[in-house]
Amino acid sequence: MSDEASFASEPAASVPRKAERLSGVKGMNDLLPGDSERWERLEQVVAHWARGYGYRQIRTPIVEHTALFKRGIGEVTDIVEKEMYSFEDALNGEHLTLRPENTAGVVRAAIEHNLLYDGPKRLWYTGPMFRHERPQRGRYRQFHQIGVEALGFAGPDIDAEVIAMCQRLWDDLGLQDIRLELNSIGDPAERRGHREALIAYFEANASQLDADAQRRLHTNPLRILDTKNPAMQALVEGAPRLADFLGEASREHFEGVQSLLRAIGIPFRINPRLVRGLDYYNRTVFEWVTDRLGAQGTVCGGGRYDPLVEMLGGKAAPSCGFAIGVERLLELMRETGEAMPEPACDVYVVHQGDAARTVAFTVAEGLRSAGLDVVMHAGGGGFKAQFKRADASGAEFAVVIGDDEAAARTATVKSLRGADGARGAGKQESVPLDGLSDYLVDALVATGD
Repeated sequence: MSDEASFASEPAASVPRKAERLSGVKGMNDLLPGDSERWERLEQVVAHWARGYGYRQIRTPIVEHTALFKRGIGEVTDIVEKEMYSFEDALNGEHLTLRPENTAGVVRAAIEHNLLYDGPKRLWYTGPMFRHERPQRGRYRQFHQIGVEALGFAGPDIDAEVIAMCQRLWDDLGLQDIRLELNSIGDPAERRGHREALIAYFEANASQLDADAQRRLHTNPLRILDTKNPAMQALVEGAPRLADFLGEASREHFEGVQSLLRAIGIPFRINPRLVRGLDYYNRTVFEWVTDRLGAQGTVCGGGRYDPLVEMLGGKAAPSCGFAIGVERLLELMRETGEAMPEPACDVYVVHQGDAARTVAFTVAEGLRSAGLDVVMHAGGGGFKAQFKRADASGAEFAVVIGDDEAAARTATVKSLRGADGARGAGKQESVPLDGLSDYLVDALVATGD
């Protein structure tokens, strides 16, 4: 067979196909530069704010046993029935869930590690949660919460404290138009009496119940009061009120919370239909709501959950806390129109030439050791292109090193900003490398950086 025939019989080389572009999972969003600065500022404010009330941070796993949430949140809740990301571990058959909220996880950790053995604890957390919901503004399938859990405190003062914490955070962030709604859902025995009355009332009006209400009628009728169905609002408005079933201790506790809030000037509205969506709550429940985010108006929700520690296998301990939706806070921060400054470095290092690159690299590390924020140019390019990057970086000064400067052990320091922050001030000076850090530190102090 000839070479030509052999060559012709080989299959044609396949043409590489363009790879399919992948996108993120719906409802699980990327945090991009620009938004990340506002997020970072929020985290810094939150850490300082929590310390101001004596709260210490706790970090729990993103994945927990599914039974934790079924027992803690309640099996007849939207979260457990419809929204959890649950799966069976292929290696050992465990039933696991991406956490849909973190109170149950914090309480589980407190029990497991005996955190309450030496007295009550004030704890706070932040991190991602997961619920399979319809994504909409401020409501996503991966979302983040800031939460506070005060474990082991029985009096109304801790309820008022966690509510006051929220008001202070709004103030620290410069947020307005967030209002407090408050209610008491009493203790379990009181809710049982109310539950029986609710069932009788809704059974008498069964023709007006939607499918969700009919399903919950004998399992969790209190949740019917939280319906968002407009067609059921009149029916719900006429339902028996839990306040009429509260005993003396629950009433005194609720009055104590209100009295303390009045004493520090926090306004509130009592909303008798506020019940929250989780089974572990008792007595005080509250929400901070706004009209500035459309339908997703709840920014923060919480209350007292005295039964939860015992429900999860621990020794009974009164507890109270809340969770704040981070994405909704960030939306409100944007709504305020607050301008977030572009991230800026102190120094941008410009260099050209092989010898200059090595010197520039060591100079940049030395300046960072002196406490300066430094960006070293990478990727080549002439001085003109590099200065364009330096100017866009927001740096106060450019440090310029060419082969001549490298040989002389000097750098040219060029000011990129005028006294008023305007770009392209242009003043420059040759500085020995062994005095460069001190020179720049003094220059930055002089500019008020």
